[in-house]
Amino acid sequence: MTDLRIAAAGDLHLGEDARGTYRERLKGIEDRADVLMLAGDLTRHGTLEEGRVVADELRDLPVPAVTVLGNHDYHSDLQHEIAAVLRDAGVIVLDDDGVVIQCGDSKLGVVGGKGFGGGFAGKCASEFGEREIKDFVGHTRQIADAWQVALKEMQVDRRVVLSHYSPIKETLEGEPLEIYPFLGSYLLAEAVDTAGAELILHGHAHKGSEKGLTPGGIRVRNVALPVLGRAYAVYCLNGG
Repeated sequence: MTDLRIAAAGDLHLGEDARGTYRERLKGIEDRADVLMLAGDLTRHGTLEEGRVVADELRDLPVPAVTVLGNHDYHSDLQHEIAAVLRDAGVIVLDDDGVVIQCGDSKLGVVGGKGFGGGFAGKCASEFGEREIKDFVGHTRQIADAWQVALKEMQVDRRVVLSHYSPIKETLEGEPLEIYPFLGSYLLAEAVDTAGAELILHGHAHKGSEKGLTPGGIRVRNVALPVLGRAYAVYCLNGG
C-alpha cells in the first residue's frame, strides 16, 4: 500500500460574509492530499443559507470530501436539510455510518458522525438517576455502538474515524475543565479501540490541543481551525 494523505479541518463556522474565502484556501489541495475530511461546525447557526455557503465552498473539489455535522449545524433543527444540500454538492456526509473511498491502491474506510458528550473515565456522567441524564449518556452510547458496528463490518485496508466531539480529554487541554463533559466522551474512544482504526479526527474544542492518543494507542487529532491556525492539516497514514 502507498502512503495515504488526509487533509483535515473542523469548525469552519462559515456565513454569507465568508463566501469564497475558504475555497480560496483549498487551492492546490490535490497536490497535498488524497482526501479532505471536515470535523463539523461548518456553519455558525445551522441555517440553510449558511449550509448553502458551505456547499458552494466544497463543490466539485479535486479530492473526495467527507464531513460530519457539529452542534452548531444542529442549532436551527435543519441538520437534515443541510446534509442534503452538502450531498447535492458532492460532499459525503456521515451520520453514525461509514463510507469506503478508493485512494490509489488502498480502500479507505471512514466512519463517524457528530458524536456527543458525557465526560471521561473517572469523571463522567452515567446512565443512572433522572431520565434526562439517562437519555444524555444513552445517546452517546448509541452513537458509539453504531461506530463500532460500522468499523467492524468494513472490509477495507485503512480505517479512520471522523467526529465533532472528542473521544479523549488530552486534546481538550486548554479548555476549562468544567466544560469537558460537553466536549466529548470516553465512550467514543472505547468503541474505536474495540473495533480498530488508525486515526481519529475531531473538532469542537477551539482552545484545545492538537495531538493525543486513545487508551488503546490510536492517534487522535483535534483539527478545529483555531487549534490548527491554518486552512487544514495533512496527516499521513504510512503504507508500510
